[in-house]
Parts: sequence; C-alpha cells; structure tokens
Amino acid sequence: MSRTTVPSSPSRPLRLGVELDGAGRHPAAWRLPGARPAELFTAAHWRRLAATADAADLDLLVVPDSFRLGSPEEHDQRGRLDAVAVAAHLAPLTARTGLVPVVTTTHTEPFHTNKAIATLDFTSLGRAGWQVEVSTTAEEADAFGREGVQETAELWQEAAETVDVVRRLWDSWEDDAVVRDLATGRYVDRDKLHHVDFRGGRFSVKGPSITPRSPQGQPLVVVPVRDEASLAVAAAHADVARVQAPDGASAAERARQLRAAAGRDLLVLLDVEVLLRPDAAAAVDLAARLEELSPGHPPRGLRHLGTPDSLARALEELPDGLDGAVLAPLDLPATLEQLARDVVPRLRARGLRPPAPPAGAAGTLRERFGLPRPTSRYARPVAGGTR
Repeated sequence: MSRTTVPSSPSRPLRLGVELDGAGRHPAAWRLPGARPAELFTAAHWRRLAATADAADLDLLVVPDSFRLGSPEEHDQRGRLDAVAVAAHLAPLTARTGLVPVVTTTHTEPFHTNKAIATLDFTSLGRAGWQVEVSTTAEEADAFGREGVQETAELWQEAAETVDVVRRLWDSWEDDAVVRDLATGRYVDRDKLHHVDFRGGRFSVKGPSITPRSPQGQPLVVVPVRDEASLAVAAAHADVARVQAPDGASAAERARQLRAAAGRDLLVLLDVEVLLRPDAAAAVDLAARLEELSPGHPPRGLRHLGTPDSLARALEELPDGLDGAVLAPLDLPATLEQLARDVVPRLRARGLRPPAPPAGAAGTLRERFGLPRPTSRYARPVAGGTR
C-alpha cells in the first residue's frame, strides 16, 4: 500500500467494510483448520460472522453472490447461498453494520431487485444497501437458458439502466402514501403512488412498486469499479464506489477520475484482500499454503498479508482521495476475528474510527455515510415550498 499518510484527525472517519464469502475469498480456505466447512451453509455460520462485524461497528457487511458454480476440473469450494436472503436473515440480528448483498443485474429483473432491497431496508431499519454486479460467463448464461454472452461494456450499460429503473421504483411511493385511515378503511393514498413509465434500451417498466418507500428512501447503492465501463456506471449512479487497483497511487487516480466524471463528492473505498495473524511470517506462510492447495488465484487488487498492527498502519496511510476500504478476508473466521479484536481498536486509538454507538442509536446506512435521505422524485410540490 501507499505510504502517503492521511491526517490523524480526518474531517470524516475512515470508512471500513468487510466482504464475507463462505470460508473466505480464497477458494481453498475451507480446508484450513478452524474453517468449519460443515457449517458454511448454516444460519449459525453467518450469524457468527455478522455478530463479529456488528460488534466491531464496521460500516458495511457485503455478502457476495454469483450464478457461477465452477467446472468439474476446479477442486475448490463450490455453491453459495442467496445473498439477499442471507442479509435478510441477519437484519434483525444486527444493530449497527450496513447489510449490502450483491445482486447481479444480468439475469435479475429490476422490479425484483427493487422489491428485495426495499424489503431488506425495512427489516434492517434502514441499514440496507445493494452492490451492483454483472454476470460475464457463458456458464451463468447457460444456467438461465440464454444463448451467448454480451460484451462486458454492454453488460454494464444494462446495469446502468437497471439501477435507474430500481431507483425510480424506490421513489414510486411518496413517503406519506400509506395513510391507514381506520374511519374510511383507506390504507393507501393512490394519488401518492406513481407509474415510473420507464422505457429504455432493455427494459420497459410501468410501475409503481408493490413495496412502500423504505426507511432510507433510497438504500445505499455500491458499484465496484474494475474498468472504464463500470467506472461510468459508478460515476452516474453509485453512492459508494469500490475500487480495485494494483497499488495506492492507481487507486487514488481512479478516485480522481470517478469524481471528475460524477461531478460530485462520491465516496470511494479501496478493495483490499487481507490475511491476518499475530505473526507476519505466519500470515505469509498461510497464504502460500492456500495457493498450494488451490493454485491459480492471484490477488484481484491489493493484498495485505501481515499482522493487525501492519494493517492498521496501512489503512492509516491510504492516499488522499480514498475514504476507506472494503476488506476481503482470504480466510474466515480467523482474519475477521483479528480485524474486529485488534485492528479496529488500533484505528480508534489513532482517531480514525469513532467509538461504536449504542445498539439502538446507530442510525441508517445513509446517515452513517453522511448522505441525506432524498425526497421522492415524484412528490408533488406543496404550498410554501417543495417536499
């Protein structure tokens, strides 16, 4: 990572998220001691991980998802649970951390995505987000009986259209559309439900949604940035961008490009794969062991192998322009436990993370990121101003 030091008392706290994927991002992690492979598809496994992240007051818990199973030649962990369903299960069991499932736009209808994420926002009391993703492989297309695979740029164009539709559907109920008038028996004010009448290159959606406007109005939208096509989508539609880059300087340049294209102060988080142990040599050796067990899985960007203290120092030294990081543990639960127990307290001691709020005072995910709750675009002006 870069050695450009950020101020010890930043104007806004270092944002910190974690991506939790089965036994860890490395597909051979299930073979390590302590991984509990027999429990990977149980609710208890996810509850333990989420409880650790929530107690540490991490900003985001990203639940990955994909329609790809893998080929018979790959001897790695296979199979996964539905990310939205996992997040919905965790919602009432957590109190602080934002819950951000991945939903691919390639094989999922916008109306379903709108309803699922809005429902998660209700069940989490305003802590829901959505990470946009695309499905790029023939294997995924075959799973849906579709012929051929679109170019990546086309997939991201479809993703942009999907996010636009979903955001319109989230706005299709005004905040006060639900009246619950016992005297008249009227539950909904139909004048405050709106057809979105969206017609684009790939979708024609009339609306409105069947789900009332959720606590945040617009749940947090996270877009990963890996190339120019995804950068354009993030610039136009993201609340938070996740940047993959080979080094800190490249990540800072991506952040600059994003904000220039967006014309706004977009929040940018750096993706970092991590493997932590009390001894740095043990972390390096364990990463090498993972590669021996399942070769051919190079870092997807930056990778930090070391101790909790070395990671805390690296996060403190993120280049200007980056608001924080999403950490992807190569192994679970060991690295997550080190992160919560040893890294977060170090960041707090250095003034980079605030104290954890009481469980009932965490607020919404948008509030956590300093983002206002937007008014529905369809709300009619009222006397004396606008809603």
